[in-house]
Formats: sequence, structure tokens, C-alpha cells
Amino acid sequence: MNFTVGESSVYLHKLLQKTRQYRDIEVVVAPSLTALQPLSLQTDRKKIRLAAQTANPHDFGAYTGEVSFTQLRGIVDYCIIGHSERRQLFHESDKDIRASVAAALRNNITPILCIGETETERTFGETYDILRDQLLGGLSEVSTEDIEKVVVAYEPVWAISTTADARLASPDDIAEVMQFARRTLKDTYGRATAESVPLLYGGSVSPSNAGAYLTVPEVNGLLIGGASLVADQFVNILETAKKVKS
Repeated sequence: MNFTVGESSVYLHKLLQKTRQYRDIEVVVAPSLTALQPLSLQTDRKKIRLAAQTANPHDFGAYTGEVSFTQLRGIVDYCIIGHSERRQLFHESDKDIRASVAAALRNNITPILCIGETETERTFGETYDILRDQLLGGLSEVSTEDIEKVVVAYEPVWAISTTADARLASPDDIAEVMQFARRTLKDTYGRATAESVPLLYGGSVSPSNAGAYLTVPEVNGLLIGGASLVADQFVNILETAKKVKS
């Protein structure tokens, strides 16, 4: 919940000026809801695509204050679903998240399904049980044909910068989880299909650590929080991604 519509427009203008058109890197920004429609007219989709931060899984109806995936169709290419803040602060359940993933696909919007454990869950050795439930729960209505249209993002709650006592996840921590997520997808959808699902990492990503995270096996990209609010830092991370990719 950052930037007014005007501030979002200025930010996107700076980003479009500073960002190259990458052949093998996709750049996505997720502004607040009020900015999505005007930014969709401003952006160059060859450089930057838009994502919603959340949406209601019902296509239409008496849901005052909500915005559906159907209403976002044509405005965004992606939607973040099941972010830890949505799960914790707004009590979104696995059922809600499952319905949102299905609604996104139904409306030709790519879901970015977020999974991640809390510090307490990690301390008690529940990490993989939690992640398995979140991953398979969110994908339970996704067919083998549609799984290739999904992106999965691992964001450990204990590593998010806005969390009290947050600490950085080590590349080894991330590698273990990413390998687990990939195995789980392979067991469910088959090796060839599962290999096509991009896995992102998010958790206090910054220009100083982005390179290390992008070299972790199975990490195909980053879900960036606070650092993305500063255009120069975001561009720095993009350049790092380009170097790693090369």
C-alpha cells in the first residue's frame, strides 16, 4: 500500500526510462489497485508488465468493495495470490487461495502463488508440512495442462523485512526449499511439466544479495518488496539478473 496514482505514474516513468528491453528476463510490477488502470495505458508491455496484488475469486456479484479477476482482465498479466500478509492480516484461507488461483487462470491472468512458513513453524520443524499444504492446496484445482501457466514464489515469513526480528535466509536455506517445491510439483504433475513452472524467491531481497539468490539452483526469479519501491535499486537488481542469466 504505497504511492498515490500520481506517484505511481512518476515511478513507472522512471522505471521505463532506466529499464532496457530484456530478451530473456521478464519484469513485472504490482502497484496498488487504484493505479493499475492508468498505468496499464502508460506502460510499455515489451519492457514491463503489471500485476495485481490480490483479487476476489468471484467473477461478479454483491461483494461491495471487491475487485474480481474478470474486472482485471486486459489490465494485468499477473496477480499475486496468497501473499503472507494476505494470509496473516486478512485471514485468507487455503480455500480462498485455491479459488483465487482457479479464477486467475479462468480469466487468463497468471497467478503468482506465494508459500512460506513462519519462524514458529520453522522452529518446530513444520516447514515442509506447511509448504506442502500451501503448495498443493493452492494448486488443487489446477490441471496438468494449466500448471505451466502458474508461477510459485517462496517467501519465508521470518525473512521478510517488515517482520519483527527478520533475518536473511541463506542460499542453502533457499536451495533446500526450492528443491522440495520442485520435487513436490514433479510428484504431482510429472517431471517434464513441473520443470516449466517458474520458482521465485522473496524475502528481504536487495541489490546486495540478489545475485547470490539468483545463483541458487531452482531459483528462476525474485519477488521483490521494499527494494522495488526505489527505481534505481530495482534497476540494479534487474542488471544483476541479466549478468547472472548471461
